[in-house]
Amino acid sequence: MKSAIFLLGAGVMLTVCAQDVPVNIPGVAVYSTRVANQSPVGTFAMPVSVLRFEPRLDIAARNLAEAQADVTIRGGIFENTGFRLGAVSVFDPQTGHYLAEIPVAPPMLGAPEILTGVDHALHAANSTVGAVAYGWRPIRSGGSLALAAGQYGLNRQEIYQGWLSDARVGGQRLGADVAWARSESNGSVPFGEQDFDRINARVQLAGATAQTDLFAGYQAKFFGWPNLYTPFNSNETENLQTQLFALNHRAELGGGDFVEAGAWYRRNKDDYAFNRFAPVGPVHPFQHTTWAQGAAVGGRKTAGDLAVNFRGEVLADELKSTSLTAGRFLSRTLSKLSLVPEKTWTPVLGERVVVKAGAGFDDGNRGGGKVSPIVEIARERPSSALKRIHFSFAQTTQVPTYTALNSSAVAGLFRGNANLGRETSRNLELGASFALAGWSGQAAVFYRRDDALVDWTFRRGVTARAANAVDIDTTGVELVARRAWSAVDLVLGYTALTKNAGYRGAVVDASFYALNYARHRLTAAITGRLGGGFEVRMDNVARIQADNLLRVIGGDSTVTSSLGLVYRPRVWRGVEFSAMADNLWDDRFQEVPAVPAARRQISLGASYAW
Repeated sequence: MKSAIFLLGAGVMLTVCAQDVPVNIPGVAVYSTRVANQSPVGTFAMPVSVLRFEPRLDIAARNLAEAQADVTIRGGIFENTGFRLGAVSVFDPQTGHYLAEIPVAPPMLGAPEILTGVDHALHAANSTVGAVAYGWRPIRSGGSLALAAGQYGLNRQEIYQGWLSDARVGGQRLGADVAWARSESNGSVPFGEQDFDRINARVQLAGATAQTDLFAGYQAKFFGWPNLYTPFNSNETENLQTQLFALNHRAELGGGDFVEAGAWYRRNKDDYAFNRFAPVGPVHPFQHTTWAQGAAVGGRKTAGDLAVNFRGEVLADELKSTSLTAGRFLSRTLSKLSLVPEKTWTPVLGERVVVKAGAGFDDGNRGGGKVSPIVEIARERPSSALKRIHFSFAQTTQVPTYTALNSSAVAGLFRGNANLGRETSRNLELGASFALAGWSGQAAVFYRRDDALVDWTFRRGVTARAANAVDIDTTGVELVARRAWSAVDLVLGYTALTKNAGYRGAVVDASFYALNYARHRLTAAITGRLGGGFEVRMDNVARIQADNLLRVIGGDSTVTSSLGLVYRPRVWRGVEFSAMADNLWDDRFQEVPAVPAARRQISLGASYAW
């Protein structure tokens, strides 16, 4: 029994092979094979959408995940997670709450890859636990149109169009694509409305071994939610406008070797209202604009049984704010260099032993630099059931965001600390990948030590949250397994975590982030092909969360599901009708402590792909 999924973008063909019988499904957009439902119910699809039920990371959403989502990997916090777009690390210097503000239509991107351990230390910058990496998808001629309506006044519209011309520049074909999307809703709770817009354009040169992309994108989001960031029973709003420009080039050199380089610019404007009904003067109390840009080059080059993995990146940022004014600086420059030589032995036919040993160096103009070791030894047997087993140690570092550094330490809703320093994380792990009895997957056991991690904490009697440095030991188990039958695809994930934290003398009654984690988390993505053009898709996550006194509704255990029913009339090629439900069981579990859960929402949609 075999299964393969070819991801060619919105509006083109998905081919699924089960029991050696290919099934062609026109017009299916697949952004990740690890989840069942590729699009959300409450708005249009964003890069963060397919991460909601991703087995190897967790999301704590406010309103919709697409409104505001804290993305965490292996029990880290929202600011420990990095995002890569092609060659570059895209980040927000103000707060990790905006890391996922990536205004790119998913049809332009490949499936997200979760980087941890050595891969993360080598291939990402200014994040300590892990990173989500997206590549630029090749353009194909074709497009799609999608419409949906649902509960709470929801309506959404999306259109994507790609063109691949016969024109050639330097031997490469010229292509272009554009995308536009919008949605609005009254929200599943009072004062929880949303109004989103996004527009994208891209030009691409692509050949057999190289691809160059030039991208421009803009996204505007307004949304409200009670207790959005504070536990003080206030109706809060966010108004975000994000611009992103990116240039990326990747060349495949053969045998797994490559070189990739890129540059980017991002501007994010944020107007946050703690009380949406308070009189607003000429200057809003929480208004911020950040500018961030950077460039990176990396790759791999082999010579015989030796190889060199390399990467260099520079990042620069600037902040303008009406409230983040108590710190020591409003701009900075960061850099990272990684060099990891690699040697391969072949002790017996069909087996390889690969040793990587090198280091990364993080530096900046607002503090000292740090050298971090990166080491891995792996045994690979591609033809056996246990395909790969590895043991690794990797250290990573990052600097705090401006909200932590520049908020007043003695007044306001958010209490900062200008003396917070560089955060350091050390990850030790044993991992494996396997293929057995029709199943394939990967597993890891890890121990991580985070020093001076910046957490936001709560203390009884203080009407504010405070940024405090914490040292945390995290031990975890991670497992992902998948199997495909003729009519069913199944992806299972399991993560178990334990933590031991010390807040360096600070008085802490509760933690919003570092100690808000799932002690046990199980995911199941199920796709069933029912015949006659019908398909059912279901994503599920069951969790037992660590106790938290701020979580006053919904308890510490929950099962959350998303259900989709799809019908593709065979007489209307490219047409798809869908019915979807998020939070199927209408569970009230608070993903972020003290933040109300979104209620169950149902929508009906139709799409046409050409």
